[in-house]
Amino acid sequence: MFDTPDFTGTNDQIEENSVTKRKYRHRRSVDVRINWLQPHVGGFKHWLVQRNYSAATVTEVVRLLALWGDWVRAAGHDVDTLTVGLSASASVFHGNRTARAPQGAAKLFVEYLRELDILPPEQRPSLDETWPELVAFRRWMQEQRGVKDSTLDTYQTVLVKFMTSLGADPAAYTASAIRMFVLESAKPHGRHWAQSITVATRAYLKYLVAMGKCPAGREHAVPNFASWQLATTPRFLAQSDIDRLLATCDGESRLRDRAVMLLLARLGLRASEVSTLSFDDIDWRNGRIALIGKVRREEWLPLPQEVGDAILAYIERARPRIATTRVFLTDIAPIRPLSRIAVKCIVRRALDRAGIESIHRGAHVLRHSAATAMLRNGASLAGVGAVLRHRSPSTTALYAKVDIGLLSEIAQPWGGRLPC
Repeated sequence: MFDTPDFTGTNDQIEENSVTKRKYRHRRSVDVRINWLQPHVGGFKHWLVQRNYSAATVTEVVRLLALWGDWVRAAGHDVDTLTVGLSASASVFHGNRTARAPQGAAKLFVEYLRELDILPPEQRPSLDETWPELVAFRRWMQEQRGVKDSTLDTYQTVLVKFMTSLGADPAAYTASAIRMFVLESAKPHGRHWAQSITVATRAYLKYLVAMGKCPAGREHAVPNFASWQLATTPRFLAQSDIDRLLATCDGESRLRDRAVMLLLARLGLRASEVSTLSFDDIDWRNGRIALIGKVRREEWLPLPQEVGDAILAYIERARPRIATTRVFLTDIAPIRPLSRIAVKCIVRRALDRAGIESIHRGAHVLRHSAATAMLRNGASLAGVGAVLRHRSPSTTALYAKVDIGLLSEIAQPWGGRLPC
């Protein structure tokens, strides 16, 4: 227990003590409210500190845990039934981030108790148990097609809905049922996600045909969505905007963000390639980095001095010291490798800080910007395609539209009759 502070003295001291008194009462009230969980709170705080949570964050998490504990205790739960209480409270603590905060603190507390075997481990049905067909599909796509996990994760999101709607029996996949699923699933979304639905569904049906589980040609039941080749222009930022974007990443606190932005803007890497970059991929002696493309093909790219210096600065001065070979980690606890979505968020926050107005706010806009900058600096379309690791020249041809002079590289002879 805490000793009661002395709240007496001069006027200035009394004013200062009044602040201390409010803090003390707040701390005391939290301790009383969380008293029924108190045997575990001390260890929970130490557990958070070990995971690099700051002292202020630990205090806030305990405060939020007290709020959640009020509801759980009023609902009749004790320590042994906290897991049930956590599930039941999900409908109570929902809405915006502030409303969900107590639920987040509770999840951390339950995770801590599970590590100590005070609560049983979470029982989630695995993908093997729920959809064994999807597990076989993933394995086949990896072994036979070399498709990366990030792509298969996108497929899986679509195919879980596909199987939930049509079932796991391929005999139920009639042409009309397939078409209805794709059209209904795509209705609330834009063109790009609609195309993702068609690609995932068609890939799975082709797999079933190859395995002899569906009639040949069943994949043709998947409807197409209009997408005219080379109809759009590349989404890119001007060089002045790129400079403003990088300027927002100055300072010791944003060394990681600067290294990430340079990899995207100078080398045109994908968000997933930045997030999965490991120390083994960097050849410092020869100034190059290894990248694994969409079909697991390893390729080497030169590492510019500016980009290499930024990565070294982050590693030496800002990177948290945890046992992982991944280069880029989160800044705040829990410390873990960056995800593809986190890389996109880094770009989005930098765009906001720089005040850059762009309808395209993901990491891919920097890949397009890198290609555009290379072309305007005299690189050929073939050279840009090599850096971006395009498998088809027609993919790179899109960038010719940023400069009329470059269109001559892909122009085809006129096949019609000359005018009289």
